[in-house]
Amino acid sequence: MGVTPRPERLRVGAQAVLAFGSNLGDRAATIREALRLLGEDAGLRIEAVSRLYETPALKPDGISDEAPAYLNAVARIHTILDPLALLGAVNRVEDALGRVREERWGDRTIDIDIVDYGGIVADDDPRIVLPHPRAHERAFVLVPWLDVDPGAVLPGYGPVAALAATAADPIALYDEGEHARPADREGEPS
Repeated sequence: MGVTPRPERLRVGAQAVLAFGSNLGDRAATIREALRLLGEDAGLRIEAVSRLYETPALKPDGISDEAPAYLNAVARIHTILDPLALLGAVNRVEDALGRVREERWGDRTIDIDIVDYGGIVADDDPRIVLPHPRAHERAFVLVPWLDVDPGAVLPGYGPVAALAATAADPIALYDEGEHARPADREGEPS
């Protein structure tokens, strides 16, 4: 995706997984810009970024054929920020890229979720639940995650590959020069 990992500069901290989604505007450019902005944060280092995947919009009632489709990606990062500070950094990037929070699961220029933070399982703070509460059932998180970590395990749920194989939402590998192509549940084009 054009993000070059920076040289080693963080010595302690945690591995985390971030999921990116965009369904308004130039979706691919917005995800790239979000990665660039996050990459400038001194508290984290982007280690790997998945390919882009396209998925239909999910609304509280299910898949919406009326809403624009999403582009999705996942990044594996190393961070010295605690989970709430990382959430603050993510929210600042969303705000800088025009994220509007008026409708639950509404269309958005960018959405960045903390999927996993160092394997922590926590739901004692209303601002953040770890791992992300619906990650285990979302192909648009699981399939790109396999790009950056084929052996990933979602704390409390098991191997990401097994979860991706059973996720029901449709997903297609996105190629900016071509049409989206269906992806199998291990992240490879079918």
